[in-house]
Amino acid sequence: MGTPLGTKNEDDNMADLRRHMFKSAMTGEWAKVVTTYAGNPKAYRAQITKSGDTALHLAVRDGQEDIVEQLVTLMCRHPEDAREALKVANDKKNTALHIAASLGNVRICLCIANVEASLVGARNEEGETPLFWAAMFGKKEAFLCLHFICGPDRGRSYYRRFDGDTILHAAIIGEYFDLAFRIIYLCGELASSVNEKGATPLHLLASKPDSFRSGTHLGGYRKMIYRCIFVDELKVDQEMLNQPAVAEASNINDKTTYPQNYETCVNFLRYPIKWGYNFLLSTMNQCKNLQRLRLGDAENQQDELGNQPRNRGRRRGFIPSNYDTCFDLFKFMSKAMLVILGLGSSELKKLEKKKEKHTWSVQILDELLERVVMYEYEYAGKDPSRSDEAPFAFNEGDEVVWAIDDHSTPNDAKGKEETPKKDENLEKKEEKPKKSEMVEKETAILIAAKNGITEMVEKILEKFPVAIHDMNPERKNVVLLAVENRQPHVYQLLLKRKVMRDSIFRRVDDKGNSALHLAATLGAYKPWLIPGSALQMQWEIKWYEYVKKSMPPHFFPRYNKDNKTSRDIFTETHSELVKSGGEWLTNTSESCSVVAALIATVAFATSTAVPGGVNENSGAPTLESHPAFNAFAISSLVALCFSITAVVMFLSILTSRYQEKDFGKDLPRKLLLGLSSLFVSIAAVLVSFCSGHFFVLRDQLKYAAMPIYAVTCFPVTCLP
Repeated sequence: MGTPLGTKNEDDNMADLRRHMFKSAMTGEWAKVVTTYAGNPKAYRAQITKSGDTALHLAVRDGQEDIVEQLVTLMCRHPEDAREALKVANDKKNTALHIAASLGNVRICLCIANVEASLVGARNEEGETPLFWAAMFGKKEAFLCLHFICGPDRGRSYYRRFDGDTILHAAIIGEYFDLAFRIIYLCGELASSVNEKGATPLHLLASKPDSFRSGTHLGGYRKMIYRCIFVDELKVDQEMLNQPAVAEASNINDKTTYPQNYETCVNFLRYPIKWGYNFLLSTMNQCKNLQRLRLGDAENQQDELGNQPRNRGRRRGFIPSNYDTCFDLFKFMSKAMLVILGLGSSELKKLEKKKEKHTWSVQILDELLERVVMYEYEYAGKDPSRSDEAPFAFNEGDEVVWAIDDHSTPNDAKGKEETPKKDENLEKKEEKPKKSEMVEKETAILIAAKNGITEMVEKILEKFPVAIHDMNPERKNVVLLAVENRQPHVYQLLLKRKVMRDSIFRRVDDKGNSALHLAATLGAYKPWLIPGSALQMQWEIKWYEYVKKSMPPHFFPRYNKDNKTSRDIFTETHSELVKSGGEWLTNTSESCSVVAALIATVAFATSTAVPGGVNENSGAPTLESHPAFNAFAISSLVALCFSITAVVMFLSILTSRYQEKDFGKDLPRKLLLGLSSLFVSIAAVLVSFCSGHFFVLRDQLKYAAMPIYAVTCFPVTCLP
């Protein structure tokens, strides 16, 4: 039976319509798309790309704010069609509002959500709503805008996706701590939320050592600049939480209009203006605060949420709040000085962002610990996935439904009364795994100990002292994990705790390994930031000896369940490292000994030569009264002595046994002495050459000779 002629013509017309809009969108001829929308309502829902995007999807992705507003306005001429057209999703079930939220375009978000507010809770194939996408991509203004539109009560059903991750999980995973801070204040119950793997936001924060100062390595001048940078802590703006901040956000244009090679000049002007404006604003705010204090307005001394300021004065720590103006002036001057010295621009921005992240992560940690469920640690870490939250599921309206079990709280029971019953077949199909089916997960303090986050370990122990007894599935506590993962700062922190010290340090894992056994075990990774296998081996020996000496004799069990001592494990696991360390020392010594021998040959020839000759009658050097001659004589002797010392040290290394204990002190000392002697001999040869050559240039370039020698010898001082 053939296809009706009318249906065929409609399909052809629709295909032509799709091709026309696709071509117009790809070439940027958006006026033609607007014209098509105005003349044909069928274009509203036409999917014009292979991935199922409509013209509205493409306009949003392209950032065409005016075009999007025109398209939505044309849709609103047919209200029923407009709502259905805005709900059209692509193959991944992403609506146009999903894309706008991911781009952080507040103006487009308002334009779409004001027409159909239910789109804020539209879920894609992963169960992610536009509100979730705004948090996942760190778009703070767009998130606050969408949250204001849907409201906190309705928004609670939009916080999760299908795997159980919440908007707070997403913000912490992306390290958008300023947004996470506001999410905590908007919906504090998410601090104890868990996903289907049993991970809370605190678990995710513990898995990000780079977000904390203790997990970041800064060397050289970067550490000095880092200490000179001042970062303001996060604070909640009540106006931002209660209404969408769209006045300025919709007009933000981050595109630079200057050539890239002018960036340094622009930054030189930008920082004084920026910090000058902040200084002026801070001064005005300080004057307002002083006026309020004089008037005795006690209500103005409460925090933004109407509570007494729990952390007031913590912003500076050691500076009173009435000195904020002076502090801001000092901060402005330090910023300007760093820029003038050439340390501004990109390097200063990177360090400022890094310190900002470190400061804000500690704030997030404090807020999470204030709101975390108290009895999360009541089970000694054996079931860290337990929480006040019951297993969750999604009903037909994509709302979260909490199933009540024996461990539910009164609040959960109250929520059950207000939640309509689900269809049994739907619940059986969509219900998420219960807590008993979740993978047993390490607690946050154990993850922090493995990653060396001392700030988190210390604060958790202050808040929940019982957390020190937490164990992972292998029955390893915080001490064993810190030792196994080579985290000396965490281990030292635990050593300072006198309470229950013996019990936690005597703990053994499920294989009977004590802390000393784990200190002797070398994993597949190289934990120490030291170049060379020999020096890696030295640090392994030092770590093993440190753990052994930190406790009284016979404190640790001698044998594990495999009937092995810690020394047996050390020898067995470090055999490959000993072998590679010996090869590294041999190659290094052979190369350096050749260089040292060459320098010794040159130094010997130089030390026997006398610049200017000798007096035939007395045999004394002709130029012995000149200071340059004395420098020549001393430096040539130093070069000869130290080059010979270097040769002897390297030959001593080549004839060594390369046993385990030799890597502890003997071999590293010989290597250090040999390399130091080699560098000294090189520097002495240069000094002797410059001193002898000075007599050639002293007449023609009397005053310029010394600067020339200094410039030519400068590269030697840059040796690693």
